[in-house]
Amino acid sequence: MAFSLLERTPIFADAERILCYYSLPDELPTLAFLTKWQKRKSLFLPRVNGINLDILKYDEQRLQKGAFSIEEPVGEDLVPINTIQLVIVPGVAFDRNGNRLGRGKGFYDRLLAGSSALKVGICYPFQLIDDIPSEPHDVRMDMIITDTEVLDFQNK
Repeated sequence: MAFSLLERTPIFADAERILCYYSLPDELPTLAFLTKWQKRKSLFLPRVNGINLDILKYDEQRLQKGAFSIEEPVGEDLVPINTIQLVIVPGVAFDRNGNRLGRGKGFYDRLLAGSSALKVGICYPFQLIDDIPSEPHDVRMDMIITDTEVLDFQNK
């Protein structure tokens, strides 16, 4: 349902180049979304490279288990983050101010620090809490979407 809400937003309609994630068991599943949109949008996935994330084109035939047992794209055709228009960001929790709690390694904060891409946190309703302490290096979301609500922070 959260992905259905995302698909109805103007930012999704306008985005041609979208960085998504390949979901872990405790995250909102992304496979149906990736399958649905792979022929209509240019979809990309991250791949762990040391302490950073590389971005590669999504191709369901070119995935392998990588760091943290996450399916990651294979190949060397890296895409710069500044070519991505929309990033769908997973998280352990999000708050009503656009803050995100990740898994503690800072991968997405480093990736998104210099990016002008719109950042959409997507999560289960129970992962949306009132307040997450943030630090100066933490990257805030432009929007957070659950199965039941859309929080838009773009004009705040």
